[in-house]
Amino acid sequence: MAVKQSLVPLERIERAILLIRGQKVMLSTDLAELYGVEPRVLVQAVKRNIERFPRDFLFQLTKAESSNLKSQIVISSWGGVRRAAPYAFTEQGVAMLSSVLRSKRAVQVNIEIMRAFVRLRRMLASHKDLARKLEELEGKYDAQFKVVFDAIRELMAPPEPKRRRIGFLAKQSE
Repeated sequence: MAVKQSLVPLERIERAILLIRGQKVMLSTDLAELYGVEPRVLVQAVKRNIERFPRDFLFQLTKAESSNLKSQIVISSWGGVRRAAPYAFTEQGVAMLSSVLRSKRAVQVNIEIMRAFVRLRRMLASHKDLARKLEELEGKYDAQFKVVFDAIRELMAPPEPKRRRIGFLAKQSE
């Protein structure tokens, strides 16, 4: 049986899931790109069906949050000057989008996004279980293993984000 090719790579979806206000969200700009529509089209569809999007499904970033996020990303995919800050959709908000955007692509992309959220939840649960088990083991053994436990904790810590260099390197004459 042939494996169906994904419309959007899982890594692309996972990179678009952000933690804002303590919630895992996806921005309207990223969702529009994934769905293959203009951001304004996505926002218009949501506004026409706003009763489907309570505050725990959708919120608009403040100017400060938007500015901070844009500076962290460095190279903005938001394109040009934006009049309004993007919207943030929680997992439930993204799921609700499938009832608002009814194209075949939107439905397929939504399925892939839901799978990415589930995978992320499983990874977080697994990480918490591992940390709990490590603490239990550490309590059972004496200080001679402290170095080992510290090394394992260091390996479990999320990696530092890679900084991309801005600008270009001029050729040096030989």
